[in-house]
Amino acid sequence: MRCCGVIADGTTILGVLSACVNLAALEHGRAIHGYVICNNLVCYNDFLMNSLIEMYCSCNSMAEAIKLFDEFMHKDVVSWNSLISGHVRNGDSFESLRLFCRMFVEHGLPDQVTLVSVLGACAEITALQFGISFHAVICKLGFGKNVMVGTALIDMYSKCGTILCSELVFEEMPNKNMVSWSAMITAYGLCGKGREALSTFHEMKGSIIPDEGVFTSVLSACSHAGLVSEGKEIFHSMGKEYNCEPLQSHYSCMIDLLGRAGYLDEAYELIQKIEVQPTSDIWAALLSACRLYKNIELAEISAHKIIEMNPDDVSSYIALSNIYAIKKRWDDVERVRAMVRDKKLQKEPGCSFVEVDKVFYRFMDGDKSNRQTVKIYANLIELSMQLQLAGYKPDLSSVFYNVEEEIMEKMLWEHSERLAIAFAIINTVPGTPIRIKKNLRICDDCHTVTKLISKLTGREIIMRDIRRYHHFKNGSCSCGDYW
Repeated sequence: MRCCGVIADGTTILGVLSACVNLAALEHGRAIHGYVICNNLVCYNDFLMNSLIEMYCSCNSMAEAIKLFDEFMHKDVVSWNSLISGHVRNGDSFESLRLFCRMFVEHGLPDQVTLVSVLGACAEITALQFGISFHAVICKLGFGKNVMVGTALIDMYSKCGTILCSELVFEEMPNKNMVSWSAMITAYGLCGKGREALSTFHEMKGSIIPDEGVFTSVLSACSHAGLVSEGKEIFHSMGKEYNCEPLQSHYSCMIDLLGRAGYLDEAYELIQKIEVQPTSDIWAALLSACRLYKNIELAEISAHKIIEMNPDDVSSYIALSNIYAIKKRWDDVERVRAMVRDKKLQKEPGCSFVEVDKVFYRFMDGDKSNRQTVKIYANLIELSMQLQLAGYKPDLSSVFYNVEEEIMEKMLWEHSERLAIAFAIINTVPGTPIRIKKNLRICDDCHTVTKLISKLTGREIIMRDIRRYHHFKNGSCSCGDYW
């Protein structure tokens, strides 16, 4: 078109920008932006400006999206929505909430897209108090019965560890669709309520034929609850009863289901039966199970498959290194860590967020940046002494470094979730529930310690790690030690 000397109009540019969004083609998007400026196409074309903002957000270039947004003189709800959802997708949910508050002041009323994005931000950072307040705003704005918003509320409450609120929202929805049912099934799965997830799945089948997304949700719920036979039955029924051939995501759920339950050989055999090349997610599910059951042979196979497909996936190196560490194969540990250093890959550090009086506080492993650091570590020492009197012995296999036992124990007590728990104990009234979001899987020793702290302090501790929810109360966890 350009070779023929024809200048593209705004409609053509919108189509090209849409393609850039779908392909995450940032450089092409920048070139289109330059073309728009050179040909003065942006003047009086709000649709084009909004599309450019959305393109930059979708291509993970938030700095350029913000710059364009700030320069835009005719911001509408679409402009705000693009930037708010962009921050959520790019992992900055705190900024998306701040932006929403700014929108409320500068622009006015949000639409359902805004509400869904903000609820997604609350879910991501487990901002329950903000979410509850926001739910009230939703009802005042007249979106209380909106199916799209209701589904987002189910997701938000479940990811904040309040499954009862998810159930209430679901029950009050007048018109449930496929996504709503799937969200409720997923909610039960996150909280380890596999039987409830199955019951909801079977209830849904009375009025709606399940699609691929619903099958993913229910298989994942079976995996979290250890319902192996039920998961197998549903998996095999997909093609036979519903003409829905399993996708890679369903195989990934099945590998996770079998692997968690200890059927590693069966999981490996299933991978070999997949007609197309298994994705890295499928091998990652097997690798995770190998860590649980200390199966080095299959772990090496899984890790090497992942590295072949994605050489820069640091998590596979770390998982393999940790399995070697559990087996005290320190030469292999150093070999894998040397590979990580040579490739200049960065391990994601342990990080936990805790909400106290509607304010979020972040703690890293070994963090000493908080103003109350002295009190936090003093509280941890006191807790450690009390737990030892109660018979607690640290699980040093949760430390993947070849150091002295005393140092190992010290490293365990500096894990980010323990710092967050101590901070919350210091700064809240006795009996107040503690809510924590952790970016990695909680280690075995921290899981044990948190159970004991919940009994010792009489606190409910609701912790969401990268895999699921853990509701600690009176010395036990909702996961039944199956995670």
